[in-house]
Amino acid sequence: MKTYKTLEIAQLIGIHPNTVRMYEDLELIPKPERQPNGYRVFTDVHVEQFRLARLAFQIEVLQNGLRKKIVRMVKTSAAGDYDTALKLTQEYLMQVREEIANAEEAIVIAKQILDGRTEENIHAMKRKEVSEYLKISMDTLRNWEMNGLLTVRRKRNGYRVYSDEDIKRLKIIRSLRCANYSLEAILTMLVQLSQDPEMDIKKALDTPREDTEIIAVCDKLVTSLMAAMDNAEKMILKLKDMKSRFS
Repeated sequence: MKTYKTLEIAQLIGIHPNTVRMYEDLELIPKPERQPNGYRVFTDVHVEQFRLARLAFQIEVLQNGLRKKIVRMVKTSAAGDYDTALKLTQEYLMQVREEIANAEEAIVIAKQILDGRTEENIHAMKRKEVSEYLKISMDTLRNWEMNGLLTVRRKRNGYRVYSDEDIKRLKIIRSLRCANYSLEAILTMLVQLSQDPEMDIKKALDTPREDTEIIAVCDKLVTSLMAAMDNAEKMILKLKDMKSRFS
């Protein structure tokens, strides 16, 4: 089997030599043997493990333990347990598909709410009543308001009063947040919706504002999840190849 030095494998994978050492320290690759002079000796096993890890971390989907599961998979593969690594990847793929279904369902619910195909109109409510009615905490309501997702009018005594339209908007926000859409993505969608009631909700949720300096994965949730699903399918193929070659 061909062998490589640290610099050679770094150039082959397209990473910095320090990153090679970091992957070793994090147990994301098998521990390389060392020559008498202390130099690390890498093999084709390391090359393929690096490629697997790079593929695994290409799309960072954080919600509901997905990131931890994929890290565990890479470490399991690095330990040479390809069967367990395959099982973990298949579980990851199944969960990603569920997240995609949740994200798509949230869009459908949002459209139904906008079209008035949910509950009948209700009377104006105070914040505590809204919290109980929607089963979300008052701190969550405050957070959404502070982030600009909702502006609630106040009575003369200073108390907030939530109208039917506010409740409808909150139901949309709650549904999308449950599916892990970011506040930034939801705000972008709501702003566009106020300007164009006929706009494509799914497209708006998956298109961050141009002036946004930092674009999180959840700002392009469906696109990111679809990419993660594609990567997971590639990882399964790679793990099967590694098992046949190195077991």
